[in-house]
Amino acid sequence: MSIRIADRVPEPPIKLMVVIGSVRPGRIGLSVALWVHEHITNRGGFEIDFVDLAELNLPMVDEHRLPKAQQYTRRHTSAWSARVEQADAFLFVSPEINSSFSPALKNALDFLFHEWSRKPVGLVSYGGRGGGAFGSAALRPVLSELELVVASGHVDIHQASSQVEDGFFLPEGEQAVRLDALLDELGALAPALRSMRESALVAG
Repeated sequence: MSIRIADRVPEPPIKLMVVIGSVRPGRIGLSVALWVHEHITNRGGFEIDFVDLAELNLPMVDEHRLPKAQQYTRRHTSAWSARVEQADAFLFVSPEINSSFSPALKNALDFLFHEWSRKPVGLVSYGGRGGGAFGSAALRPVLSELELVVASGHVDIHQASSQVEDGFFLPEGEQAVRLDALLDELGALAPALRSMRESALVAG
């Protein structure tokens, strides 16, 4: 029996968590992340959860058990777990710090494990002449260990401070185009990986 188009169940919206990786006062990351948020909002197609790690204010990991056990004893861990669990995909806006990435982002990642697993993630990096390349390179093995699927596309912003005026980030060149390509990739990966996770739950 054929299924009419009208009978098909529509795909639920893709829940995209945008995370500001820097918590430093005066950070450029807030301006960059607000540009990303505005761009996605104008584009449509995603339900955004905007996470500022400075406001989230997680302590250093303080659980007794490893995150794979999911036996959380802290209220902040359970709240963070529930929020990440709801997301279908992630976009990390992360600076380069001493040829690595933000320790605040590392801490937020380390609180959990299964909640990240088999979900896509995109990177928007920023820094000096390298555009945060060393930070992204250091971040990728961590994301792989958490079983996140890293998108091949990325946005790297060189000399990011020169593109901020009165607190607003002003994209240049191909940055908006590259962000669109990254969002296209996340939009394709998220439903496929969601189906994979759902199939694994049924099989398990």
